[in-house]
Amino acid sequence: MKNYVVGDIQGCYKGLRKLLQAAGFNAKKDKLWAVGDLIARGPESLETLKFLNDLGSDHFDTVLGNHDLHLIAMAHGISDPKPVDKLAPLMKHKSFSELIDWLSTKKLALKPAKRHFISHAGLYPMWSTKKALALSDEVSEALSGSKQLKFLKNMYGNTPNVWNDSLEGNERLRFVVNALTRMRFLSDNALEFKTKCHPNVAPEELTPWYLSPNPKLKKNKIILFGHWASLMGETNNENIIALDTGFVWGKRMSLYCIESKQLFSQQA
Repeated sequence: MKNYVVGDIQGCYKGLRKLLQAAGFNAKKDKLWAVGDLIARGPESLETLKFLNDLGSDHFDTVLGNHDLHLIAMAHGISDPKPVDKLAPLMKHKSFSELIDWLSTKKLALKPAKRHFISHAGLYPMWSTKKALALSDEVSEALSGSKQLKFLKNMYGNTPNVWNDSLEGNERLRFVVNALTRMRFLSDNALEFKTKCHPNVAPEELTPWYLSPNPKLKKNKIILFGHWASLMGETNNENIIALDTGFVWGKRMSLYCIESKQLFSQQA
């Protein structure tokens, strides 16, 4: 069995299938992991979710991205869909409610293999991977439990933007969501949400999260993330693997094999 980790799919089902075929993914033996943003912007969000769900839990798992969380909120009437996301076929389908229930069971961070960590946006530099996984569990409890609606209604917002262990309730959960699904740049450990460009052209006062000192991150850990298409896979660190390479924007979709460390790509 091999473990493969795919970058942001964003409703690009045909591209995903081509990529898996090219990599030799065996749906009966291997396991596919995703870095989130399974849906939105691409034309085949329905086909994507149905395919991934049909793989079964032994052969597929994913962390949630910001688009996935937004879809869950829309399903509960907390936010309105935008035409640019191309979600109408999915939201009108008879399986939509079932797919939302399935998606709501997914976490914000996963450990797909020893030494490996996955989240949509990366690892906040004041956290160890163990801490991030525990905080992800706190969000999962709120997202899939009896307080789901309360959580979704209070999920949106940019504050607080610096972590403190004393944070509680909605503020604590909101920070965890933002750090694991929206983070790119930091300024003195404060999350900065506006800047989406490549670090080479970013304001000097901003630091990519993966270049911010993290004394709690063990040197042998491998972080896999998506969310940041403008990086195009560039982190200059073999243990920090950026897998969002902008397929939905006409670039490519990336797939990483944990066992072989091989990177596969499919052009749009």
